[in-house]
Amino acid sequence: MLKFDEQKVKENMEGALKLRPQINEVVDQIHERGFSNICWLGIGGTYASAMQAVVHMKEKTALETFYENAAVFLTTGNKRVTKDTLVVISSVTGSTEEVVDAVKKCNEIGATVFGFIDKAEAELATLVDHLISYPLNEQLKFFMVADRFMYLAGEFDEYDEFYNEMDQHFAQGIVEVEKAADKFGQEFALKHHQDEIHYFVGAGNQWGATYSYAMCYWEEQHWIKTKSIESHEFFHGMFEIVERDTPVTIYVTEDSQRALSERVVNFIPQICGNYTVIDAKDYDMPGISTKFRGALSPFIIHAVNNRIDVHIEKINCHPMEIRRYYRQLDY
Repeated sequence: MLKFDEQKVKENMEGALKLRPQINEVVDQIHERGFSNICWLGIGGTYASAMQAVVHMKEKTALETFYENAAVFLTTGNKRVTKDTLVVISSVTGSTEEVVDAVKKCNEIGATVFGFIDKAEAELATLVDHLISYPLNEQLKFFMVADRFMYLAGEFDEYDEFYNEMDQHFAQGIVEVEKAADKFGQEFALKHHQDEIHYFVGAGNQWGATYSYAMCYWEEQHWIKTKSIESHEFFHGMFEIVERDTPVTIYVTEDSQRALSERVVNFIPQICGNYTVIDAKDYDMPGISTKFRGALSPFIIHAVNNRIDVHIEKINCHPMEIRRYYRQLDY
């Protein structure tokens, strides 16, 4: 398989899961001390992960939780962020200007900041109250934070059962999804690598990932124009511009909002002959109970998207690391 190191993929997933004792230690301290709400703060891809964390929690918990865009927070503020707020952030470089400044503002307010920052020596790492440094798997780290808070609030009785399955089976399951998706990824890339524009539709805990995949992968890394749309908003504008040959990809998850995407899937054959459905349910995750698969849909679909990306990269002879403007110019 192209650019696929099975052992590395497995080790990366297992490495993230092994952070859980450290994450729990921080969360348990904050829970014992007390807090008023949880703010997931980010920009770009990290903002998308923040969206996913909130969706992951909203139907399961009475805890107040919300996401905030770092740039908007700097200009407009948010009165819900107080000295009793927990702010959770993630950063690869630790140097994203808006996030650094937003965390400084959180420091001034007196909020507690929990940061996942890949570079422990970065300025941002010195500004957080609790720091964990480990690359990759941002969403998984966020979900572990969320799950622990819900467990401590008495809202996730199956916490131990879930993470027992995760520790034993999740990493290998993701490896197997990538293997199973490779042929599809190549065919999809061959069909769509020169699209003038591509529409991505998603809902539920996949929406943040849909937004991120369109923006951070196809636009930023492949330089292909896209639009992302929530499944429940598809029928309020976007479907009027879909024609027979319009490229549309619909992500279908196994969470509570599955029906919203299925509605788009059921409708779209009437107007379009160039649509693709990527359904998490089509990929096996041995050892993971059916009742837990809904929470894992974004990780399954991310593995499928990985195979699309490596094939587009090869076909277009365009390394995904190259940027025209990002961190190349001042802005």
